[in-house]
Amino acid sequence: MDLRQKINFKQLRCFHAVVQEGSFTAAARSLFVGQPSITTHVKALEQRFGVELFCRHGHNVELTDTGRRLSEIAQRIFGLETEAAETLRAASGCLVGRLRVGAIGPALITDMIVAFGQRYSEVELAVSLGNTREVLGGLFSFRSDVAIVPRPDADVRLHSVPLGRNRIVLLVGRAHPWSGQSSVSVDDLGGQRMVLRERGSATRKEFEDALATAGVEIRTVLEIESREAVAEAVAAGIGVGVALEEDAHPDDRVHPIRVGDAELYLELHLTCLEERKDSPLIKAFFDVVTSIQTTTDSLD
Repeated sequence: MDLRQKINFKQLRCFHAVVQEGSFTAAARSLFVGQPSITTHVKALEQRFGVELFCRHGHNVELTDTGRRLSEIAQRIFGLETEAAETLRAASGCLVGRLRVGAIGPALITDMIVAFGQRYSEVELAVSLGNTREVLGGLFSFRSDVAIVPRPDADVRLHSVPLGRNRIVLLVGRAHPWSGQSSVSVDDLGGQRMVLRERGSATRKEFEDALATAGVEIRTVLEIESREAVAEAVAAGIGVGVALEEDAHPDDRVHPIRVGDAELYLELHLTCLEERKDSPLIKAFFDVVTSIQTTTDSLD
């Protein structure tokens, strides 16, 4: 193999489409070509460099380790291509395209999405939800453009602005002895049966850090990967849950209460990659969110 040979971008685009769409057939539809053409280009890319990018099992394909690494690079390459087009369109006074927003909870982004959609009606918005680790992972892998997450650790790769604090509360079922209370003390949590989010959840980490500081031990009886599922488990009487106050929607079966003597908050930030902060769509989203924050602050 000639180590000086350059990559064929038509082949790389076909590979990227298969990864994005999940199959060779869907990739062909997205690029408006026949499936044999996609297969030919991907195989040519593999043969050109003597690598295997996909493990093929009948109609199913799965990325190899090399394929996963290449997919991350391809995502950055074609993300920059999209960003270049957005820059040129913005320069001509037309802001269009697709902005992908990651967040740890739906209630945290509703006002932002509504305000942005009203100002830039030609921009398509896509929202993905997950825990903090997943949402930040989406930024670094270029699956998301911006993210609303708890204050990230100092990382030169990230650009962020503060959005304010969101209180962490407990959730109890209507049959629980605390259901008639507005608050409890952190010591009251000792020995309680708890329903918690999965590890990687910043809400869970903040809660467990507060317990450790107070020297309080709980009984985790269920670990679950969705805030909606936490509420369902609490309603079923499995244990006491933990949630962000803004996500604790009114529910006849579940009652939110505060921990009165503990500083339980998440400090939320709007975040993007430092290298992408001047992308027209990303900059526009930051500007809209900043204007919302300014208006809210002036009303307080």
